[in-house]
Amino acid sequence: MSSPIISIITVTFNAEQFLESTIKSVIDQEFEGLEYIIVDGASADNTSEIIRKYSKQIDQLICEPDKGVYDAMNKGLAAANGEYVLFLNAGDELASNTLLQNIFNYDEDTDLIYGETLILNPERKVLGTRTDLTSRKLPETLTKKDFLEGQVVSHQSFIPKKALCSPYHLEYRCSADIDWMLDIMDQARSIRKTDQPIAKYLQGGISDRNLKTCWKERFWILMKHFNPFIVIFKHLEFAVRYLKIGAYKAP
Repeated sequence: MSSPIISIITVTFNAEQFLESTIKSVIDQEFEGLEYIIVDGASADNTSEIIRKYSKQIDQLICEPDKGVYDAMNKGLAAANGEYVLFLNAGDELASNTLLQNIFNYDEDTDLIYGETLILNPERKVLGTRTDLTSRKLPETLTKKDFLEGQVVSHQSFIPKKALCSPYHLEYRCSADIDWMLDIMDQARSIRKTDQPIAKYLQGGISDRNLKTCWKERFWILMKHFNPFIVIFKHLEFAVRYLKIGAYKAP
């Protein structure tokens, strides 16, 4: 294969009940310039059998113990050959089979592409968009300061050029992706919003399961990137919104 336009990286560990739908959403793409990388943290369930089933359509497989999800993501990032990268972990899906074809059907040179995310319940039913179901609204023109309102764009719907990507910081357990995205926002000079959803996010991921830890990490990440007084004020606003509607609105 010639140099890929995009590398999609799936990190998985003991996720046999979720992984196949993720793999199928990637390999069913009607797009030639795709590299698919799976990083498995030496799973003890049937993950390896599922990967073996699709081995001919997986470009790179890294299977070894890791120090956590962000260490695994760093391994995938280091292996990626694409001009762009997208992380789509076990349980999540690309929104449609023509997604990549539509996104990259442009001649323009863009540093970052972003879009909406569809929320899946545990039965894999689409409940609505992230904008519809949470207090974080996807901006029409994404800027770094928008992240003061929360993670307004999902990690799974954020496609930067690999050249802008530094490794994830391993001191964070569940919010290193926010720090990573903010670092990219510092460098991106051209940003494009796509009008179609990019990913489907399965509820119950690491951020949903560890809200207290994630909020604490997010606070200190924002303190590093923004004026501390603004961060404190925005976190109070965010806490009020959370108390009113919770993590997700009723669909």
